[in-house]
Amino acid sequence: MKPSSAEEEEEEAVPGVGPWDECFEVAVQLALRAGQIIRKALTEEKQVSTKTSAADLVTETDHRVEDLIVSELRKRFPSHRFIAEEATASGAKCVLTHSPTWIIDPIDGTCNFVHRFPTVAVSIGFAVHQELEFGVIHHCTEERLYTGRRGQGAFCNGQRLQVSRETDLAKALVLTEIGPKRDPDTLKVFLSNMERLLHAKAHGVRVIGSSTLALCYLASGAADAYYQFGLHCWDLAAATVIIREAGGIVIDTSGGPLDLMSCRVVAAGTREMAALIAQALQTINYGRDDEK
Repeated sequence: MKPSSAEEEEEEAVPGVGPWDECFEVAVQLALRAGQIIRKALTEEKQVSTKTSAADLVTETDHRVEDLIVSELRKRFPSHRFIAEEATASGAKCVLTHSPTWIIDPIDGTCNFVHRFPTVAVSIGFAVHQELEFGVIHHCTEERLYTGRRGQGAFCNGQRLQVSRETDLAKALVLTEIGPKRDPDTLKVFLSNMERLLHAKAHGVRVIGSSTLALCYLASGAADAYYQFGLHCWDLAAATVIIREAGGIVIDTSGGPLDLMSCRVVAAGTREMAALIAQALQTINYGRDDEK
């Protein structure tokens, strides 16, 4: 598909430099600015509301950070499109087109944030022609900046990331998240999935409260696999680039190619490990981001 004139202008804005270099640098600076706001707010009193369930929380800081990121990006790149968590929760359509699109989670780990548990991050992904180009994730409380650019590697604070090469589930540390549904049937399947992996002799299954950071830990080789039902495209976009550029695999829970809008994922350091995880799972249906 031929780029529009706006896209051509964006690609030619800085002669001799990669087409999305400016976008990447702006994303890094905004992630760092957002991290400062989140760190300060972490210890303060918060106004907390719920969204889809009693466990699906949002605070005024989520809105403040999202507004900052989106407003600054709109100023710099007025032709671009946006998918952002809180705007979507307020009714904005979640559609990934061929246009340059920013996919933003202002605070991943909001429940952690509410309880002052320090595993929180801001996530900024960027896609063009429905292809993920780069991801920036800032672990705010530990000052760790994870980045990945298509074809250019993945890094944490400038150090190259490399996934685990483990292929044996019996030697694996697996990460997951619970998801917002807490009805008895959903919890039964969630716990059954964990039980299946533990029966397969996995070293352990961990829940840390932040999908994006769990995926970054996978990219860094600190864990061997990750799976989840009930996450969203803003949880996945940036982290997917980082994992792929660190040498990892990101697929659908069916074992097929990743569908960013499907609200489900398996990621691993090796294709063999990803297949083993996918085969062990029972599906929890959360619908699709682009149909809500």
